[in-house]
Amino acid sequence: MLELNKENFQEEVLDAKGYVLVDYWSPSCEPCKALMPHVHKLEEAHGEKIKFTSLDITKARRLAIGQKVLGLPVIAIYKDGEKIDAVVADEATEKSVEEMVGKYI
Repeated sequence: MLELNKENFQEEVLDAKGYVLVDYWSPSCEPCKALMPHVHKLEEAHGEKIKFTSLDITKARRLAIGQKVLGLPVIAIYKDGEKIDAVVADEATEKSVEEMVGKYI
């Protein structure tokens, strides 16, 4: 999974062609950390169709707010730089993330 930061977010997500999944998380977010192994499994299964990335929002708070990430966890799908789907907070479960990814593979 590609680690995003303030320097590479534009290039890897907003300027990217095709689908990019961004896992917004923070080290203090227990639900985020619980979801992470499941997201890694999805990457193993579908990494050739969707680019899987993650952003620790504690290192890029303004960037996250600019992407309308106001609570965690957030798993978002971008297509050609445009956010097209997301599961947020309590909606972000293993099942909901899998279903969202399934729509774009």
